Amino acid sequence: MRGVNFTAYQKRKALKLWLEEKMPTQKVCMKCKCTERSLWRWKRLYNGTLESLEPNTSRKNMPHPNSHTKEEVEQIEKLVKKKPFLSYNEMYGIMRQKHAYSRTYCGFYRYIVKHNLRPQKELEKYIPKPYDTPEMLGYKWQMDVKYVPTACYKGEMVHYDDNKFYQYTMIDEATRERFLFPYKEHNVSSTLDFVKRAIVYFGYAPERIQTDNGLEFTNHKEKKYKDGTIIQTTKVHALDIMLNKLGIKHQLIRAYTPRLNGKVERSHRSDQESFYNYLKFKTLPELKKKMMQWNIRYNNRPHSACTNREGKRVWWSPLEKRADLLLLLEEKKEEYSVKFVKKSKQQTIRQVYAA
Repeated sequence: MRGVNFTAYQKRKALKLWLEEKMPTQKVCMKCKCTERSLWRWKRLYNGTLESLEPNTSRKNMPHPNSHTKEEVEQIEKLVKKKPFLSYNEMYGIMRQKHAYSRTYCGFYRYIVKHNLRPQKELEKYIPKPYDTPEMLGYKWQMDVKYVPTACYKGEMVHYDDNKFYQYTMIDEATRERFLFPYKEHNVSSTLDFVKRAIVYFGYAPERIQTDNGLEFTNHKEKKYKDGTIIQTTKVHALDIMLNKLGIKHQLIRAYTPRLNGKVERSHRSDQESFYNYLKFKTLPELKKKMMQWNIRYNNRPHSACTNREGKRVWWSPLEKRADLLLLLEEKKEEYSVKFVKKSKQQTIRQVYAA
């Protein structure tokens, strides 16, 4: 290849493949990344010794003919040292006006960067702040939406979006217990219905629900032009209205930072690995039934993220963690307060999935 310096060992290896092993020249060139003309040139120089293939040139370590001269280098270094606050454009203009600098701006900039005449400040590495996970159930839930893979749908396609389904997920941060429910659309009405079903399923209402900035969860600011001015208005989202009536705070994560909703995002990965990779369904009721079975299985299998009262990691299932926290709640009623729903959980689970 042009511009590549081959060592004597690389040249001898290519010649052995070509002359001794009788490999075709095209394969030798592809394997050693050289040209056929180079092979013939190396063959002419090779006399059986490694020294004959050593690079032999009179222009070794010679500067490039178009490189900066000593005068130009002194002028650039003096200007950068004397006026380091100037921009590259201003420096280039001064060099052209006062010193008759005839090179291009790219060459001027490249020389300064290559020789580190103007070192740039290193950006501080972002260190994420520790996430505050609640110790008691009912303090914070995480909610998100996942697209059901279209490959899982095996029914008839009458309309182009017949194979589009969406999984709403709600997870309690303390217990890692989840509630799943599928919908045909991900919009405001689906979100409101899912939150009501989640409260009935868990049997208690949380202090806050954390979501991303999707349109199904919140409204973005709208800019309207009136008499040449810009007015920013924000409409109250239907989800916020319902949560305010229930006494629940709606917490939004920072935009483009899904790691803040990491618990529900990690659970979606488990959904894909253990559920959707083996799922096949034809109708929405069939998807609801299979998703109910997977949700029960998920809440009854052990998780390494669960910890005991001492803070040590234990292999508990979310339901075992929930039972332990309920016992702790009875012991320390003064420290913790959870808004329980009047209906019992066992009677309402069937109503949720049957609806």
